[in-house]
Amino acid sequence: MNQSTLTTTALTILRVIAGFLFAAHGWQKFNEFTISGTQASFAKMGIPAADLAAPFVATLELAGGIALILGVLTRVFAALLALDMLGAFFLVHASAGVFVGNGGYELVLLLAAGALAIALAGAGRVSADAALFGRSNSKLKVLA
Repeated sequence: MNQSTLTTTALTILRVIAGFLFAAHGWQKFNEFTISGTQASFAKMGIPAADLAAPFVATLELAGGIALILGVLTRVFAALLALDMLGAFFLVHASAGVFVGNGGYELVLLLAAGALAIALAGAGRVSADAALFGRSNSKLKVLA
């Protein structure tokens, strides 16, 4: 395999797996915890404007995760998801140390890094963004 094929494969794997995990967490906030439960949990954790933050975060994680899987507006959603995870890091998990078993930040830091890498690198060739915006004469090529 040449470097281009390896890079395309790596970006696709990272984008799809990160997208799946974000979508799963968004789905969990809607269906397992419910939005009202997520709002209460956010308030207990000290997240500002928990009543607004909970549905916003749940929607961002679900829709953004699906967008990453498909490679749609990937850089935009990946940047928003990275900010989401940095918020979780600083507002909730940093004080608990590294390990997730203790409420730590290992998962949110890894998801933030993955989302940031996707935001910087883009969706790759196997994506809706590449199909829609990847032409060299496209004014929206930066999205691909």
